[in-house]
Formats: sequence, structure tokens, C-alpha cells
Amino acid sequence: MDVSYILDSLNQAQREAVGAAQGSLLVLAGAGSGKTRVLTHRVAWLVQACQVSPLSILAVTFTNKAAQEMKGRIEQMLGYPMRGMWVGTLHSVAHRMLRAHWQEAGLQQGFQILDSDDQIRLIKRTLKELNLDEGYWPPRQIQWYIHGHKEEGRRPGHIAEGIDPQQRELRRIYQSYEQLCQRFGLVDFSELLLRAYELIKNNEPLRARYQERFQHVLVDEFQDTNAVQYEWLRLFAAKHGNIFVVGDDDQSIYSWRGARIENILQFERDFPNTNVVRLEQNYRSTGNILSIANAVIDHNQSRMGKKLWTRGDQGDPVRLYVAYNEMDEARFVLDRIQSWVEQGHARSEVAILYRSNAQSRVFEEVLMQVNMPYRVYGGLRFFERAEIKDALAYLRLIASRQDDPSFERIVNMPTRGIGNRTLEQVRDYARINQVSLWDASRALIHGSELSARVISSLGRFIDLIERLAHQVEEQTLADQVEQVLQLSGLLAHFAKDKGEKAQGRVENLEELITAARNYEHDTEEGLDPLPAFLSHAALESGEGQGEEWQDCVQLMSLHSAKGLEFPLVFLTGLEEGLFPHQRSLQEQGRLEEERRLCYVGMTRAMQALYISYAEVRRLYGRESYASPSRFLSEIPSEMLSIVRGGIRTELAPSIGDVESSDNHQVKLGGRVRHNSFGDGVVLSVEGRGEHTRVQVNFESVGNKWLVLAYANLEKL
Repeated sequence: MDVSYILDSLNQAQREAVGAAQGSLLVLAGAGSGKTRVLTHRVAWLVQACQVSPLSILAVTFTNKAAQEMKGRIEQMLGYPMRGMWVGTLHSVAHRMLRAHWQEAGLQQGFQILDSDDQIRLIKRTLKELNLDEGYWPPRQIQWYIHGHKEEGRRPGHIAEGIDPQQRELRRIYQSYEQLCQRFGLVDFSELLLRAYELIKNNEPLRARYQERFQHVLVDEFQDTNAVQYEWLRLFAAKHGNIFVVGDDDQSIYSWRGARIENILQFERDFPNTNVVRLEQNYRSTGNILSIANAVIDHNQSRMGKKLWTRGDQGDPVRLYVAYNEMDEARFVLDRIQSWVEQGHARSEVAILYRSNAQSRVFEEVLMQVNMPYRVYGGLRFFERAEIKDALAYLRLIASRQDDPSFERIVNMPTRGIGNRTLEQVRDYARINQVSLWDASRALIHGSELSARVISSLGRFIDLIERLAHQVEEQTLADQVEQVLQLSGLLAHFAKDKGEKAQGRVENLEELITAARNYEHDTEEGLDPLPAFLSHAALESGEGQGEEWQDCVQLMSLHSAKGLEFPLVFLTGLEEGLFPHQRSLQEQGRLEEERRLCYVGMTRAMQALYISYAEVRRLYGRESYASPSRFLSEIPSEMLSIVRGGIRTELAPSIGDVESSDNHQVKLGGRVRHNSFGDGVVLSVEGRGEHTRVQVNFESVGNKWLVLAYANLEKL
């Protein structure tokens, strides 16, 4: 049988990987190098050239979409359906095994899978049975604790009790949670994998059966495996040693959810005589984009090493924009997107990438100002995020005690012992007496229908809102928001959990302070600042987000961008403390992961890449003078073209200076004085020569646009 067609369309390195002898093979597949192509062709090669039965192949990946795509490509290549071959996500394979062997796994025959929300509910029930306060033991934090131990293969009995009373209590909660799961026949996502691993590890006849069945194991996105997943795969491959893994150590960016880069780094030790093939030819990006990506990732020590290259064009130079502040950065990005669209390109070809989800707010704002549709990929728009809605509900209830939806949202957020039963009593009273929930609560507090404990909890909430309303009465809008976030307990509530998602919620709440500080209150609307800001937030949450079918600019975090590609990419916010994130500077190994994240962001770009940072940034409620990210210093200066105010120049510290008619230099971020308006800071510069205009934020009158030739600005 002629099988050469399987190799015909592949480059030399891809052919080497696909046609390799059986045994252990590690394919280091660089970004855009065709890793899925190699994996699917390898399956076809095994079936056609090596006469391997599809029944003896196990192919796993990390998302259902990727698994379906993999199976579809294999079937298209072979021309017939691959019945009997196991292709799927690690979780789906584990689920399939546990359904078949529920008795051996110690499960009920009709066991049910818990999703994340259901798991939180069960954790809350666990805490209730143990008489523990949710306020002190946040369910979300407990969820991460259980999840983390299961991913490392640890049951409660494997965790040393130690002397720390908090750790001992967490261990007890984990144990009680497991008992409830077992009693009700429930399995969470982490349990699927751990239980399947234990099933194979501890049952020798079953292990021998599956080792004989799966003579060939293929793994996609191998750099994303956690400890249990890797040990499970090793067990499958232990007898025949035919394991084919495809991954990229330079794209390992999920340690915060259990992925271990060590798995790919130690693979050769665990499987001696491993053949390593590097896929370095890139089919996505231009040469200039690949050059800076290589330059940055070369600074990582814990990597196996490879260098991306392309037979395509070098392309446009990678451009660096040095913005004065975050608004200047956003307006520059908008300007370039508008130029891109005017040239006949689609908006959906553009991606704005950022390290922290809180950064999306400013980009959303400028896009909405010009009615340009956009989508926040893999997340919600800023004012639609749950924690922001919680904060706004506090502010709305302060502004109007008759706001029933806001009352319902925050009466037990953070938890204060006011459950659904109490809320039903409040609703009933409000309905019968035709009053608001607020008025109903006040009446019930002074009645006899509620228990003393509930009256105390409800009374504390009423007192909190009244106290907040009184304290913020004379404060500025930004101070009002900050005070409410602190005293409501919302910031402390989310700060308890050290996970990446919880930290992102804290950052979003702090960014709400910045949104309030930057909000321009129009006194002609006839509203006080707080009601006006709340109206602004409500309007923004209802508009701007494009539909699935619509041609939209894509906004996303760098973590969400992995696996995607776009002709035009803006990699924003490259400042120390933001990217790399401040947390990465305090934890071992995290800085290298941040650098890998930067590499991932750069290699999303196909044709054009802009990188930007701001000299001054208001973020998380604070204004700071930022230093450029260390990742920028790792790029040779000749590889970057600097853009400032639309003028291309070489990298130089004087970027952004504009020569005025009286021979004074006006610098972005510089302080100036005007005869009538007083002192201010230069925010923006437009145009050249006698047509140059500057935007100055004056301390006394706010923002003003001035023609530089006639403004007679004095440089301070």
C-alpha cells in the first residue's frame, strides 16, 4: 500500500516526527509550527504504514473542540470513520473508564458529575454540617484547596496534620466533603482524573488489560498536563513504551491551574531513549515578529531550546508605542485599528491583548465612543463582571434604598448569615404591604417574625448601608467607591482567595475606583456625581459588545489568547509590575512563566504587531509612574521601530518631544504653565509644525486643547 501521501505535505521535521520508529517520542512544537497536523498524521501513519489497529490507539488532548477536530482530520485523511479508537479529552477518557468500571472504582453505578457551581453548593453544605462560618472559610477558597490537592494526587489521608490549626481544619473540610460526595454518588472534575488514575494504579488486572489495549498513546498540549494526568499516562504507556507527546515548553502558562512544566522537561528521564524532534518552522508570523519572540524567550533558563523561523516575508517592523498614560495608549490603539479598517480589513482580524482583565475597561471605553463593535473573548465586559455588579449594587442602594434588585444582590454578599428562607420572608412582607425590601427589612427587625440571629444579621446589613451613606456623603466620587469597597468587605472577601481568578476580581474592583476617578461628570444632566456614574455604568453594560456573527475587534487576556491567531495584534501594558505581574517577582519560577506568556502573546500576530507601555498609568485605583517591562530590554533595539504621536523614529529617550515656535520643548507628561489656565500636565500631542495641538490637563479648569504656536506655554 502506498502511504507516501501521508508525508507528502509535511516539511522535513514534521516528516521525521510522523514517520519515526515506534517508541517514545517528544515533539517540541513551536508556536504556529503545525503540531495538530503532526499528531493527526502520526495516527494515520500508524494505521496505514504500521498496520496498527485503531482499537489500540489512545489519543488525548485538553478541549472537546480540539478532540473533535483531531478525530475529524484523521477520518478525513483515512477516508473512513475511526470506530473503536479512543480520542478525547483527558476528562472524557476518565469518565468513560469510570462508567465502565464504577464498581472497581468504588462508585455508585449512576454517579453524577458536579460542575463548578454545584461543587460550591456542596462545599457550603459541608461547612454547614461542620458548623463553620462561610465568612471565615470562603467556599471558593476551599474549592481551590481541594482541587489543588487532587491534581497532585493527594487524598485527605496523604496530607500531614501539622501544627497549623487552619491547615488541620482545611484537611477536615476536605475529608467531610469527600464523605458527602461518596454518600450522594457525586464526582467533581478533579475527582474524575484522580479516581481514574487510582483505578489503574491499584487494580493490577485492570491495569494489565488497558496497557495491552492501548499500545500507542498520543498526547497533545503535553506542557499543560498536571501531576496526576502525567502519572496516569505513564501507567498506560509503561508496558509497550509507545508514547508520542506533542507540546511546547515555551508555551507552558497554566501553572496556576496545576500544569507542570517539569513534565515536559523530565520526559527524557522518565522514558529513556526518547527521540526528540523540534518543529521550528513557523507558518503563522512574519520574520520580524518571530525575531523578537525568539529574543525574549531566549532569556528563560528552564527550557529545552528552539528557534522559530519562517520561509515567508520579514514583514513590517514590530512597532513600540510609548504612551503617556493608559488613555493615550488606548487612543493610539483605536487610531491604528481605524486605519486598518479603512484599508479594507475586517475588525475581527484585530486583537487587543493585556495581562490583567482590568485593563479592558479603557479599551472598551474608547471603542464605544466611536461605536466600534468589540467582543471580550473568554470573559465578560468590565461592567458586566459579577464583582463589579456587586460593588455597583452597594452604590445603588446607597443612592436609593428602594432599589430592590440591588438589595437582593448584596444582602448576603459577602455572606452574613441571611439565607433564602429569610429573604423569602422579607419578600412576602414587602409584597403584602406594598413596600420595598429595604422598608420590609426595617419593619421585620422590629417585629417578632424573625429569629434573634436573623434580626441581628439583617440589622447589621441595614446599619452598614446607613453608615456608608453617611460617610461618603461629602466625598469625591472616587473616594466614595473606594470607601464602599473597603467597608462593605468586598475587597477583603475576594482577597482571601490567593487564586489567579480571585486576584483578578480584586484588580477589577480596584479598577472601578479608576473608572470613577476618570469619569467626567456633566453637571447639565441635573444629577449628582454618584447617580450619574451609576447611569453611565448601566448604559455601558448594555451596549458595545458585538454579537457572535458581527465583525468585532477582539479583546482578551493573554491567557485566553493561547491557540488563536490574528493578522493585527496589540500587546499592551508592558510595564514592570503589570507585565511581568508583580506576583511573579515574588514567587519562584513565575517570572519565567510570565516571559512565556509574553512569547505566546507575540506569536499570536500574523502580519503586524504593536507593543505598548504607558509612562503613567491609573490602574487598580492608583496612579503610578511605570518602568518599561524588562521584556522590552531583552529585545535588541534594532528590532523595534518606535512610534510616538504618529511619528516613526529610532529608539531614543527624547521620543515625544515637540519643538514649539518659541524654541521651548513640550514633552508628553511634562508640566507646563498657561497665563490664563495655570499649571497643568501635557496629555497628548497631535500634528506637526504650526498645526501642532496639545491636550493639557490643568489643575484649575481640567482638560483643554491648545494650538501650540499660540498657547505661549511655559515649560516647568
